[in-house]
Amino acid sequence: MEDAAVLALAHRQARILITLDKDFGELAVVRRQPHAGIVRLVALSAATQGPACVHVLSTKAGALGQGALITLHRGRIRVRR
Repeated sequence: MEDAAVLALAHRQARILITLDKDFGELAVVRRQPHAGIVRLVALSAATQGPACVHVLSTKAGALGQGALITLHRGRIRVRR
């Protein structure tokens, strides 16, 4: 599936999309494609990706519920609404 189709499917199903791919952010911000929240993981080891996702999903659930784009990069969390 193409990225736009994946993002549209996640939106229809009200699912948060977790990705390593920056193209989803472009679809959401530049092209204003609707979504149910995006978490992008940047430069995280495979061993830290799971715990990082659990942390952001539990601490930023409200922002994600409002369709935020969250970027996790080595301990930093950036929230774009």
